[in-house]
Amino acid sequence: MDFAVDQQSALTIATVADAVTRRDGLLAFQPVVQSYRPDRPAFYEGLIRIVDVTGRLIPLRDFMPQVETTELGRQIDCLALSLGLQTLAQEPAVRLSVNMSARSIGHEDWDRTLADGLRGRDNIAERLILEVTESSAMDLPDQVRGFMHDLQGRGVSFALDDFGAGYTSFRYLQDFCFDMIKIDGRFIRGIAEERDNQVLTRALQSIAHHFDMFTVAESVETAEDAAFLIEMGVDCLQGYYFGAPTIVPPWRSPDSSAQRR
Repeated sequence: MDFAVDQQSALTIATVADAVTRRDGLLAFQPVVQSYRPDRPAFYEGLIRIVDVTGRLIPLRDFMPQVETTELGRQIDCLALSLGLQTLAQEPAVRLSVNMSARSIGHEDWDRTLADGLRGRDNIAERLILEVTESSAMDLPDQVRGFMHDLQGRGVSFALDDFGAGYTSFRYLQDFCFDMIKIDGRFIRGIAEERDNQVLTRALQSIAHHFDMFTVAESVETAEDAAFLIEMGVDCLQGYYFGAPTIVPPWRSPDSSAQRR
């Protein structure tokens, strides 16, 4: 059974590698709303989707854990960044976040993609948010710190993704100067009823606000959870309650007001 699983995993990764070589990827856009005005997105997260030769989207869970630390992971980061910068160039009113691993810092292709996308376009830098996974940031604190300092000087913002997932060293957090912290969804789902999650989320929010970082609650899925988080004072909300990731850009959709009131 394990052999069959390994074979399937290897086949999936080979399919992904082939798709990335062909640049067969796209972004799915999910809105992030401000608590005081949840009917209007503050920005969108651009989530990479890989497409196989049949046009099928390959779920990230089927390959991303295996490739995150590999060269293929860096190529996927390059593709996501390229698509995000292209979106920002085409849509001057949109602000967009793009996911990356800290392991892509200093990667030749990733650095070139970023430099080419920002060259002579300060308005794009000001609308770009780079979401760095918490686990990779804590593995490479020195690289992350210098990288953020340089790009924040050009107007790029940074978000620490999956905050509270278990990797954070708080002695590093005070040096990073992230612009926003995204609280991991495991603390957010069902928070209106889960006392433990309420306590933990309040603690994470307090830490973020102490360091002047905005907070984003991930995986908000119900009206009750949204209302609780707004009352708590979380700055921004993201999740299926406010909109699922969509391949058709929401700002072009005739139903672009799909966010819940």
